[in-house]
Amino acid sequence: MTAKSAAVAPADVPVAAKLEALLTLQHLDSQLDEIRRVRGDLPEEVSDLEDEIAGYEVRVKKFDEEIQGLNDTIKARKQASKDAESLIKKYDEQQQNVRNNREFEAIAKEIELQRLEIQISDKKIKEAQYQIDVKNAEISGTKSKLDERRKDLDNKKGELDTIVAENEEEERGLMAQREEATKPVEDRLLTAYTRIRGNVRNGLAVVLVRRDACGGCFNTVPPQRQADIISHKKIIVCEHCGRILADVEARIA
Repeated sequence: MTAKSAAVAPADVPVAAKLEALLTLQHLDSQLDEIRRVRGDLPEEVSDLEDEIAGYEVRVKKFDEEIQGLNDTIKARKQASKDAESLIKKYDEQQQNVRNNREFEAIAKEIELQRLEIQISDKKIKEAQYQIDVKNAEISGTKSKLDERRKDLDNKKGELDTIVAENEEEERGLMAQREEATKPVEDRLLTAYTRIRGNVRNGLAVVLVRRDACGGCFNTVPPQRQADIISHKKIIVCEHCGRILADVEARIA
């Protein structure tokens, strides 16, 4: 018989063993919580700074793309002015050879249109250059903020890495023990345990009855309910806070 086939399925594990496993799991998770508490808000601060930096980088990239578009506009307008000047020169030459006033006036109108085109291009070039100057100023300010945030991120990451390194071995050991502790507990119960931990402030999902009260919310647990808890025939939760009541402290003291 293989080790896998010999293993007891979580559903077949006695309730007492499941409760003992849950108590162990709670103890391990509380130690892990303390390790993570030492890190404080550093993980969130690092994540927030990374998001902020990414936002600034996107902004700079957008400005660069807009400036490229404006430079393309300037280039196109300069070419339009050059083309207009060439046409004006051409029309000037044609005016020298007109045969009547009608042709002269028609060419004069074309020259006027090209001069207007040059004026419009000059205006568009100035507007585009102004926008480029504005966006370059925005880029400069954004890059300044970006440099500051990168320095902040380096500092925060350094602090976090130091704290993580100090507890890395202990945390790894606790995680290994935690994985082992979950084996006798079926997924449904683990899901409930995780949900309860997420719903309470101190992370205690499994507690003992102490001095006739729930070890989590401190509300009174009636004698009959304590007797049911001691019997370990089923999983019992606190009627007030929903925590799992694993045992009565006086019985195991």
